[in-house]
Amino acid sequence: QVQLVESGGGLVQPGGSLRLSCAASGRISGTNAMAWYRQVPGKQRELVARITSGGTTNYADSVKGRFTISRDNAKNTVYLQMNSLKPEDTAVYYCNFQNIRGGYWGQGTQVTVSS
Repeated sequence: QVQLVESGGGLVQPGGSLRLSCAASGRISGTNAMAWYRQVPGKQRELVARITSGGTTNYADSVKGRFTISRDNAKNTVYLQMNSLKPEDTAVYYCNFQNIRGGYWGQGTQVTVSS
């Protein structure tokens, strides 16, 4: 079983930056992937960025060039650096952990981009 705790969300003006953090604990050994998803009311949860335990990354087209996902394996923590934020980025952001045994979700953190 894996537990995920997100932090770093909040209110930011358009063009600003935020860094989200997700700390994982529990049964996290072996190959895995960690990812950030986001969801707004009435829409399906969508993948924002993913990083594997080997360091391979991928991003949604809408955030390429603005967001960067990284992980610190020593701290079992994944980060999402969000720059040049737009109002369209407003959503609840969820951390996800996936390994061969299953997938796990954090509780989510609200990101609001507004002037």
